[in-house]
Amino acid sequence: MTSKNTLCLWYDGAALEAAQFYAATFPDSAVGAVHRAPGDYPSGKEGDVLTVEFTVLGIPCIGLNGGAAFRHSEAFSFQVATDDQEETDRLWNAIVGNGGQESACGWCKDKWGLSWQITPRVLTDAVMGADKAAAKRAFEAMMEMRKIDVAAIEAAVRG
Repeated sequence: MTSKNTLCLWYDGAALEAAQFYAATFPDSAVGAVHRAPGDYPSGKEGDVLTVEFTVLGIPCIGLNGGAAFRHSEAFSFQVATDDQEETDRLWNAIVGNGGQESACGWCKDKWGLSWQITPRVLTDAVMGADKAAAKRAFEAMMEMRKIDVAAIEAAVRG
């Protein structure tokens, strides 16, 4: 990888599987080099996949098969801006349908425990917009949702 800053994501033996899923699911994503351990290590053996270079939506990442010692948490998430309900549904359903879990307000977790915010641009625009009353209505509507419903957000903005 040529990037000076790369996200290192810890997995319990599934870095390659996760990278392949991300590459198949998100645009501008790909699996790069796969590096195997040159010797035995606490959570694996010589020859096991140790790290995987990949990109998610253009962001360089390294998946590290470090074992079960650490888990992902909501303190880190990928926030994915979507353009419409179709894209929102496709990404949400891919993550949740592949063993993931729904959460609230557009958040979900993939089956490896990594958190994702699938956030339609209409929601971000409404909540960050100059019309404070519309922002409040959109925010209150979002607080009742799991996957974001674009039409409901648009209706909330209109009042």
